[in-house]
Amino acid sequence: MVPTAEAALREAGMRVTKQRVAVLDALAERPHATADSVAQQVGARLGRISKQAVYDVLGACVDAGLVRQIEPAGLPALFETRTGDNHHHLVCRACGRTTDVDCATGTQPCLTPSDAAGYALDEAELVFWGLCPTCQRKQGSSFPSEIRSFV
Repeated sequence: MVPTAEAALREAGMRVTKQRVAVLDALAERPHATADSVAQQVGARLGRISKQAVYDVLGACVDAGLVRQIEPAGLPALFETRTGDNHHHLVCRACGRTTDVDCATGTQPCLTPSDAAGYALDEAELVFWGLCPTCQRKQGSSFPSEIRSFV
């Protein structure tokens, strides 16, 4: 059973505020959201809230391990509530759609470099790039010669 936002905040030792609950609820409804889209969702729920307040809540929730921040190259940071399960992401080069994909090995880190250079590795973050099914249909199943940037 997925804990409520309130329960997750309490379990993480964080104060339960309407802003924090609204941010976690927004991410539960729309994973892989940008901070700006979270701010829009939270603003629609709570009325006026500053983007900075949303950024602050996201940062605190990332620090507490309630939210994961992913940063696919060339895209704005994305946030999700699926944490601690060693999953990776598929990202569409055309539209930016991001989809979770479970790790093939199931253990962390699922990939190791040929030389760890003395590092004690605990995680590998993997992003698969390609075209989502919708963009494949739009492109006639061929890889586009010019891929528009996701903004």
